[in-house]
Amino acid sequence: MRRWKNERIVGLHQPQINEDHLASCEMPDDRRLRLLSFNIQVGNSTQGYRHYLTRSWQHVLPHKGRAGNLERIGDLLGDFDLVALQEADGGSHRSGYINQVKYLAQQGEFPYWYQQLNRNLGRLAQHSNGVLSRLRPSAIEDHPLPGPAGRGAILVRFGDGPDALVVVVMHLALGTKTRTRQLAYIRELIGGYQHQVLMGDMNTHANDLLHTSPLRDLGLLAPQMEATFPSWRPQRCLDHILLSPSLTLERVQVLDQPISDHLPVAVDIRLPGTVGVDSQLALRPTDSGPLA
Repeated sequence: MRRWKNERIVGLHQPQINEDHLASCEMPDDRRLRLLSFNIQVGNSTQGYRHYLTRSWQHVLPHKGRAGNLERIGDLLGDFDLVALQEADGGSHRSGYINQVKYLAQQGEFPYWYQQLNRNLGRLAQHSNGVLSRLRPSAIEDHPLPGPAGRGAILVRFGDGPDALVVVVMHLALGTKTRTRQLAYIRELIGGYQHQVLMGDMNTHANDLLHTSPLRDLGLLAPQMEATFPSWRPQRCLDHILLSPSLTLERVQVLDQPISDHLPVAVDIRLPGTVGVDSQLALRPTDSGPLA
């Protein structure tokens, strides 16, 4: 096991399971998967920069509006097969001691989920990433990222060997130097896989990720260039779903859902027949067809 600053270590984990949602059906013949990445800002709603000041107390104290926001997010997630969450709370005073990753997995009827606790402030806050999946992961790796404590990446593998699909969920640093170190670490993690998906709030633009970052030699595709932040007047494209060229892009969309201070990013992909994922895909709560 590798250790970063003697605080957290890389770990191998099994997903948490919602037993009530294990009913499954065959993978669609077209092998299409719907992906979503969303920085949910612990369920807080922000409609202007002034709210970072006037609503700052909501980041440390519970408030009634958070439950309604989480319900809206849960309704949104139900249409997807694999979801990456950033800025979720793992169950502290501010969230009413609700593990938001677990709650959204239940609301969206996902059978498999995993919460990565990146900054543990006890009862004050439980800063977390999360992944929700209808496919059963073959393996989950929890990686603290280089730099100051509090940033992490979740590597989720579906299938085994060179034809496995590897998905990395991340929330990267604001500073360029630290973010570059984090991307170099992630580049090392995924270099041995052909089929790659990187999802999350990467705090930089696609051109930087594809052309100047440590990922530049992978030939990744950034299908969406539309701004995602701030949600009330989007100006910067900080949230991404990056794909290896081996995966077929079907559809991409930034969803007009200003629930958080970021907008969610949605991508439909089609897996090559060689990708060795489990052939069983749990049913979505409602199968409403392709993204509108």
